[in-house]
Amino acid sequence: MADPKKRIPMNHVIGFLLSIAMTLLAAWAVVSSNLPVRWVIISILILALLQAGVQLFMFMHITEKGSGGGHVPWNMMFHGFALAAIIVAGSLFTMSFGFHGGHDGDGGHQQQEQQQQEEHGGSH
Repeated sequence: MADPKKRIPMNHVIGFLLSIAMTLLAAWAVVSSNLPVRWVIISILILALLQAGVQLFMFMHITEKGSGGGHVPWNMMFHGFALAAIIVAGSLFTMSFGFHGGHDGDGGHQQQEQQQQEEHGGSH
């Protein structure tokens, strides 16, 4: 448990700042860097693993001994991993298959009408 005598939980502040820095670094790698796509993906994966470590050690109380003899909250970790897996799988599914069929405005319908007009115009 956190020390109740401390007014500012420095571990949480440091973990928060590290998380923000790694998130900004990942965003920079995608938006502004000139790295090849393979290295962008590898760097994002490494930053994600580092950030998961920061989250485990700074926020999920893995190292605290006051929680019953070094009790590791496996239940919370399992649910966190399960939730992350569901979100990643859903995101990959959405990005892979998308929802572009019929949601492209009237562009597809207009194109179909133009084709029909061309067919009718060509036969006269």
